Amino acid sequence: MIRESEITVPDPDLPHYAGHPVRFLLRYACNRAFPHLMVFGFVALAVACAVFSSSAIRHLVDTMTQHTKGTSVRPVWDAVIWLAAVIGVDNLSWRVAGWYAARTFVAVTGDVRRDLFRYLTGHSMGYFADRMPAALAARISTAGNASFTLESLLAWNILPPCLNVLLSIGLMISVSPLMGSVVTALALCLAGLMFRMARGGKSLHTSYAGSAANVDGEVQDVVGNLSLVRTFGMLGYERTRLAGTLDREMAIRGVSLRNMEILRLVHAILTAVLTTGLLVWIVYLWQMGSATIGDVVMVVSLGFMILHGTRDLAVALVETVQHTARLGETLSTILIPHEMSDREDSHAFPHTPRGEIAFQDVVFHYPGGPNVLDHFNLHVAAGARVGLVGRSGSGKSTVLALLQRQRYVQGGAVRIDGVDIRELSEEALRGCMSVVPQDVSLLRRSVADNIRYGKPDAPDEDVRAAADAAGCTDFIIALPQGFDTEVGDRGVKLSGGQRQRLAIARAFLRNAPILILDEATSALDSESEHHIQEALHRLMQGRTVIAVAHRLSTLRDFDRIVVMQTGRIIEDGSPSDLERQDGPFRDFLELQAFDIPPL
Repeated sequence: MIRESEITVPDPDLPHYAGHPVRFLLRYACNRAFPHLMVFGFVALAVACAVFSSSAIRHLVDTMTQHTKGTSVRPVWDAVIWLAAVIGVDNLSWRVAGWYAARTFVAVTGDVRRDLFRYLTGHSMGYFADRMPAALAARISTAGNASFTLESLLAWNILPPCLNVLLSIGLMISVSPLMGSVVTALALCLAGLMFRMARGGKSLHTSYAGSAANVDGEVQDVVGNLSLVRTFGMLGYERTRLAGTLDREMAIRGVSLRNMEILRLVHAILTAVLTTGLLVWIVYLWQMGSATIGDVVMVVSLGFMILHGTRDLAVALVETVQHTARLGETLSTILIPHEMSDREDSHAFPHTPRGEIAFQDVVFHYPGGPNVLDHFNLHVAAGARVGLVGRSGSGKSTVLALLQRQRYVQGGAVRIDGVDIRELSEEALRGCMSVVPQDVSLLRRSVADNIRYGKPDAPDEDVRAAADAAGCTDFIIALPQGFDTEVGDRGVKLSGGQRQRLAIARAFLRNAPILILDEATSALDSESEHHIQEALHRLMQGRTVIAVAHRLSTLRDFDRIVVMQTGRIIEDGSPSDLERQDGPFRDFLELQAFDIPPL
């Protein structure tokens, strides 16, 4: 049983494995050491039995030639029983190994995907802004599949031929030390050549892994925004664009596969020549009286074992390099250090948070850009309602992002109840605030699950009470399955106003002391806005509220209005005071009176 803390807390050691897929996979094998030991132990036993069956066959042949008709055949039947026992153990060992592998390798796949997802979701929003989220999701599945394939290759395609060759050479030495030594040297040279050729194609396989992940990301990106594509009549464009992306991916894959075929061809020629030479050699030894008929049978069978074993090993090495490259590409992309992870000394609030907020001399800029906030100061008393107003680019959204620790300040501090939010654990920070955004995010789950999100242990009675408070019970009951109705991808089955009211219900249920409203009514019609304003008014009671709003009428009952411009506060006062004095806020009101959007 996996403890909840093991699932929710990212492993800080994972970045050490970026670019080291073999070490990464070995880590999970060690975590499940005993079942892996059983898998590879029984595989080794099965291979040993398969190889030594050649020795048992030699023994049977030599025994049969030594015991002609009329003599005791008991030794012959003993040899038959010995050979049958070896064959039986061989087959049974494969089945035991397969039984353990069926559970163990799948379990490792789950461990890998769980840990990578846990680590991926710990990255900052800036990380996802620079990458395609759908491609990142595809990489997690790729990593799980690559891990399973690599373990399977090792158990069924790499270890068996390696042991086959080693044990076969050992038996050959029992026939002719010189023959065994020569075969050993040739096998080492062949293995070295195959490994060198396989590694030479690593860059091709890595390039293909990245291209394949990007194709998956492109497909998911278009499918996820299909309404936009259809609205602008871009289906043909997207199909052509994807066709070009697929052509590039297939070209890279073709080069990768041709590289593998070249390796196979070289191996086939060399092993055929070597096996023929080995056959001629053992027949010559028989002709000279240095080998028995049983020796010839054994060496010929061992020769074919080496032929097939080295061929399988060569193919497995190429596939191993391919899947190792795919796993390595995923690890290099995901396992980069977190920009905004909890500090080692992070802690919870020393008391129940009241909701006092302070921006103290805050300096912030996005990478490569000028300061968005320059020595910015803002104090919000616990329980106060403050509206942020300003033109686009004035820094309003940045203030909200810094308060939620989606970005770190470069100077100064953001404090809640006097505590620097950088010192708070993620759980403590998120637990003290609720957010109602303009673009409400809903998961493809039921209405109840979406309301309960953020407080998953809430009973059904509390969920219904929150829905009542948000004024959305009536439309929920009218849905096909009521609270159990699935809302579709990102809530596509609901209207904008319905999604907004679910977000308010979610905030009611969370019952956090700080409420953040980010353009919560800007995209709604007048009737929907009226209903939501009533729900928001109930929600704001007794909470600290910071709201960004383009519709200034929504801020009429607020305690303060803060007008921002280029990262600075240029006006600060109650709505009634700012309405009476000449200034930017009064200008905004006049523009909105004529339906001119100033912001």
